[in-house]
Amino acid sequence: MLNALAAGTLVAIACGIVGTFMVLRGLAFLGDALAHGVLPGVASALLWGFPGFLGASVSSLVMIAGITWVTKKSKLSSDTAIGLLFVGMLALGVVIVSHSQSFSGDLVKVLFGQFLGISHYDLLIQGSVTLFLALMAFVLRRPFLLLCFSEEQAQVSGYSAKLYHFLLLVMIALTVIVSFQTVGTLLVFGMLLAPAATSSFLSRQLGSMMIIASGFGIFSVYAGLLLSYHFNLSAGGCVVLVAVGIFFIVFIFSQRLRVEHFHG
Repeated sequence: MLNALAAGTLVAIACGIVGTFMVLRGLAFLGDALAHGVLPGVASALLWGFPGFLGASVSSLVMIAGITWVTKKSKLSSDTAIGLLFVGMLALGVVIVSHSQSFSGDLVKVLFGQFLGISHYDLLIQGSVTLFLALMAFVLRRPFLLLCFSEEQAQVSGYSAKLYHFLLLVMIALTVIVSFQTVGTLLVFGMLLAPAATSSFLSRQLGSMMIIASGFGIFSVYAGLLLSYHFNLSAGGCVVLVAVGIFFIVFIFSQRLRVEHFHG
């Protein structure tokens, strides 16, 4: 259980940091696509006896390269390119999974995570990647923030919008890779999106948003694991449900406060 709490905390911090940039930049669809697009890589890696995170890394690289290439070489919008790669990679994952007759148990772990199956080695990798993401966010906070609000302003300030957009994609991919073993490919997007979206109602300052998002994420992990333990439910599912529930609670209260302030 201690490993599960530690892993969940690291996932919450990583998702809180990167999810904030993702929400501000409007890359929710991309985050969803990357979270689901790692399935063929993870499935292939497990079938061939390799660590799942290696397969997830390859799938993420293919997704990022494919989206960049299609957007650059055609007149299609980035959303169209993301959608095409999303369904293509997901379909490939389904084909790979259906090819194996003994993959059902591993598939459940891939899709929904394995909070209680996290090893010390997994924690070491998660901790290292989370620290790296935090350092990247700190060092590159100014160009990322400019990029999130205006590509033109980023260019005028001397920052390459294409370069920093690519780096942001890499950060999202790394977050997905380091998180899917804990909460699963289907639920990691919820941890990326819900806490960060919730924090946007409570703060407009980047650092505060990240701290609030990470805090909500950590609370969701602890509350979700508690619910999972007492009611024998999916740990990853409970964690994400708590995170989404917090979002709607904060959203409703923020709307009520806005109405009261308007009438006041």
